[in-house]
Amino acid sequence: MKFHRSILAAALVGSIGLSDLAYAQTAPVTLQSDIKIEKTVVQDGVSKVIYVPATRATPGKRLIIGNTYRNNTAAPINNFAITNPVPTGASYQANPSDNDQVSVDSGKTWGRLSALTVANADGTRRAAQAGDVTHIRWNVSVIAPGTSGTVAYHAIVR
Repeated sequence: MKFHRSILAAALVGSIGLSDLAYAQTAPVTLQSDIKIEKTVVQDGVSKVIYVPATRATPGKRLIIGNTYRNNTAAPINNFAITNPVPTGASYQANPSDNDQVSVDSGKTWGRLSALTVANADGTRRAAQAGDVTHIRWNVSVIAPGTSGTVAYHAIVR
């Protein structure tokens, strides 16, 4: 079985609409998106980074935007793709390993950030930068029956 479902994030912090809830209840794969803000706290004299649900995000705040998926069937799901647009008002933060599959043209073409280019106003091309990323995609080769997983990326509020 092959499925493709895009998660659409219209704002930095949003909720699943009623049509998505109905789909999730009958779908072979359930998807849930969330946005968390990176926060540094001190516990027992030790500073550590935690992620808390995003209720308000101000410029410069680091976010983690995640998708949890679950196979609701008794059969494996093969070649499942999860596509996330980078929310307006946020800037994708490149993965240091450069293994993320990204698009800088709203999902028309995909590749590693280091392999992509964007057009300048004069028609010349330049190397794409993290701030040019419009979408990110993950390909999950197999989701075993009844199992779940999470994919995520980092962004910064503009």
